Amino acid sequence: QVTLTESGGGLVRPGGSLRLSCTSSEGRLDNYPIGWFRQVPGKEREAVSCIGSLDGTKHYADSVKGRFAISRGKNIVYLLMESLKAEDTAVYYCATDSCGSTWWIGSDYGSWGQGTQVTVAS
Repeated sequence: QVTLTESGGGLVRPGGSLRLSCTSSEGRLDNYPIGWFRQVPGKEREAVSCIGSLDGTKHYADSVKGRFAISRGKNIVYLLMESLKAEDTAVYYCATDSCGSTWWIGSDYGSWGQGTQVTVAS
């Protein structure tokens, strides 16, 4: 179990960009595959992207392919979101432990952050 913190959310106009960050107070994110999910109140949580811990594997939901990019720094994982749309509005969460063939399944993930709000509106 690690303690995750998301940051970088905010209000942005359609077509704009944001970069979300996922960090751990324990400073050990390099050891974990990391996923990003999002959720709108009243709707199911949706997998957005993930990145493997060693092999550089990356996966993206069809809804964000070509617009979002996941990457790693030293004990930090980024989600660069470009060409944002109103439908990208959600609370975004990062989570540890999966980026395999079933990466979109939330129950495969162990630790979760508290989330950061992204609002795309004019």
